[in-house]
Amino acid sequence: MENKKILFAASEGVPFIATGGLGEVIGALPQAIMNESGMDVRVVMPLYQAISDKYKLEYIGYTYVSLAWRNQYCGIYRSIIGSVTYYFIDNEYYFKRPICYGHYDDGERFAYFCKAVLDILPVIDFVPDIIHANDWQTALVSIYLKALYNEKYNGIKSIFTIHNIEYQGKYDARILSDVFALPPHYKDIVDYDGCINLMKGAVQCADVVSTVSPTYAKEILSPFYSHGLSPIIERNAGKIRGILNGIDVGLYNPDTDNAIFKKFNTNCLENKTENKLKLQKMLKLPVSADIPMIAIISRLVSHKGMDIITEAAEEILTQNVQLAVLGTGEKEYELFFEYLQERYPDKAAARIEFNSDLSRKIYAAADIFLMPSKSEPCGLAQMIASRYGAVPIVRETGGLKDSIHDCSLGEGNGFTFADYTSYNVVSAVNRALDLYKNKENWNNLVMEIMKVDFSWNNSAKDYIKMYEGLT
Repeated sequence: MENKKILFAASEGVPFIATGGLGEVIGALPQAIMNESGMDVRVVMPLYQAISDKYKLEYIGYTYVSLAWRNQYCGIYRSIIGSVTYYFIDNEYYFKRPICYGHYDDGERFAYFCKAVLDILPVIDFVPDIIHANDWQTALVSIYLKALYNEKYNGIKSIFTIHNIEYQGKYDARILSDVFALPPHYKDIVDYDGCINLMKGAVQCADVVSTVSPTYAKEILSPFYSHGLSPIIERNAGKIRGILNGIDVGLYNPDTDNAIFKKFNTNCLENKTENKLKLQKMLKLPVSADIPMIAIISRLVSHKGMDIITEAAEEILTQNVQLAVLGTGEKEYELFFEYLQERYPDKAAARIEFNSDLSRKIYAAADIFLMPSKSEPCGLAQMIASRYGAVPIVRETGGLKDSIHDCSLGEGNGFTFADYTSYNVVSAVNRALDLYKNKENWNNLVMEIMKVDFSWNNSAKDYIKMYEGLT
């Protein structure tokens, strides 16, 4: 079989720019697919100001993109990372801005980008077998392929991946033709609850819809998880797949990580203890190898479990433990963790900031990693924590359920609970602390979780099967 040509369309990607899990996926998955299959995998992204300021890119040409009454310049740049070619869409009016998202005209910006993805194919001399779009910002690629390019590119299949169904790209129905350049008969494809819903349109138009974990693929069939889209997901259930994300195990490696205090691996766990002692000193906590350290590295928002953590925290701190918190989010949770630090200065340390360097230090130092999310499409933090020997405590939802299995009954790689209550948080922490008292058993668990293969290789194989199934 001839190797397929795949073009990823995404609004962000490591190493160029990332605001979350999508960026990590786009930075690692294309290379992993090429390594496993030999498929020709390329990526196209917007050329944001932050990218052009930092990276030297190769200019390869230009075209003009027609979007309703507009006819806009579209420069095309290129960079090769590993064996993956990344293309960048240059239009300063839309993309020369300090942040990726959150602008008043995001709908128009990403409509232009999606149209450009299809218009640049002759210029880059690459007509893919499959275009793989990601989240609402690229939903229009799947829609335009059917609505505007069906004759020109009728051989191209489309895959649409939902990384987080909460963000759907909703707009006023009156701008259908003026902003999105869609013909009137496509109104029904994107119309939902009286407005334009781009994610709904992509789910309708794509040949396959994937999500970032098998459990999340099932969960979004229910109203609780679908943020209003469950009827559309149910209608298209036959083409939905769930594939668990991985992490870049080269990037997250305690044996080579220069950000942590002392490098370590499964053969020298005593060096992990050194990381804890140095972090305790840095955070002004009592310095002791014997006090179990619990870490939270998260956006401080309710759907990440902060509401039940705040209910459970003071009961947990009645025990001989330390709590290290890193993140930003909703004000009430930021203030709560600052209160904890003030109320329990020998037990709690809170850093209300985004700090990648400090996050590595906390992963490397922590004994336990707490992540009791209300919903979690995939989650990367529990995998990173495992890589650094911090035993995860998670709620059984989405990718957390698929990646972490309870060890209380024997084999497993963490502690889990199902019902979303603070009682269950405390109970899971207590089970972990009970095991921690037996140093031999605890260290055996730490060594086992550090060996779990969360690399992209397994995920890549599942994506390759999905691509090969599209004919």
